[in-house]
Amino acid sequence: MDSNSTPWNSDSHPPSLHNEFVTVVPTIFPRVGYSIISFLMFINTVLSVFNNGLVITVMLRNPSLLHPMNVFILSLAVSDLMIGLCGSLVVTITNYQGSFFIGHAACVFQGFAVNYFGLVSLCTLTLLAYERYNVVCKPRAGLKLSMRRSIIGLVIVWVFCLFWAVAPLFGWSSYGPEGVQTSCSLAWEERSWSNYSYLILYTLLCFIIPVVVIIYCYTKVLKSMNTLNRSVELQGGRSSQKENDHAISMVLAMLIAFFVCWLPYTVLSMVIVLDPELYIPPLIATMPMYFAKTSPVYNPIIYFLSNKQFRDAALEVMSCGRYIPHGPTGVSINMRSLNKRSLLTSLSRNVNTHSKVLPL
Repeated sequence: MDSNSTPWNSDSHPPSLHNEFVTVVPTIFPRVGYSIISFLMFINTVLSVFNNGLVITVMLRNPSLLHPMNVFILSLAVSDLMIGLCGSLVVTITNYQGSFFIGHAACVFQGFAVNYFGLVSLCTLTLLAYERYNVVCKPRAGLKLSMRRSIIGLVIVWVFCLFWAVAPLFGWSSYGPEGVQTSCSLAWEERSWSNYSYLILYTLLCFIIPVVVIIYCYTKVLKSMNTLNRSVELQGGRSSQKENDHAISMVLAMLIAFFVCWLPYTVLSMVIVLDPELYIPPLIATMPMYFAKTSPVYNPIIYFLSNKQFRDAALEVMSCGRYIPHGPTGVSINMRSLNKRSLLTSLSRNVNTHSKVLPL
């Protein structure tokens, strides 16, 4: 290589010093910044893989847990596990290196995988919120949740999300490096009408509508629970304030975790769609995607491990069968008989004898 092909003169800096400079000192973000992100994403990867792997293992080892509502939890755990493996694990390595060094094909694959499985998780949460709304607010509407209905709903979700993840591979938008150039996602910075049309529909159908549905459903669930508690008290029954508070806390935790993970990404996409010429610093453009990658850590805790029955099953798996549940399970339903008839019988018995509103 001659002296005109490099910014360094051979008399002033040896080639080895130049190569070391390029590797050690990133041009977009300080080296210490990449190291901090790599460390945080490493913790995120470990927790994501462990939590969701535990959920999948417990579900598969306890077939009695696989009733229609829990099939959504299993689907959520699978998509979250893939986010941890294809997203968090990859960016842990690339941030440690300081650049996305594994090539363009890997960049496109990571962008596709994170986009696809992230959308599946988001839409599964939306479907779960809608079915909980039907169970709590419209028990007599005839929309009974069955295994067939659950599987059909999940198939629609996975196919719908696959369409939006595959479209950029065929020219409608594209995948490329984002933010500080250590992860890949949709080409938000691309200035073309084809990209704008994709981002507008993508933002509307894959973010705004799911957010509205989740907020509406869980708001109605909270109102229905409060109304039912008041009606029980007016009829001379005794509502369980502890269980009601627990249910409200669970719903609020679902909403808060959802917004922490997905609201920054939604806001960024809306800002880019509304003002395509706005300059967004690389770090700010990167952070929403990292927030979204933390959702696989929260989801198993909120939707699975917070339930005592599931928690007991998880402890049994981790202890290789040596753990034995102690103490009463309150109004929990026996895991050995989680079918529709036993569920309705148990709910009826608890409501009639104790006038309690059971937590979700």
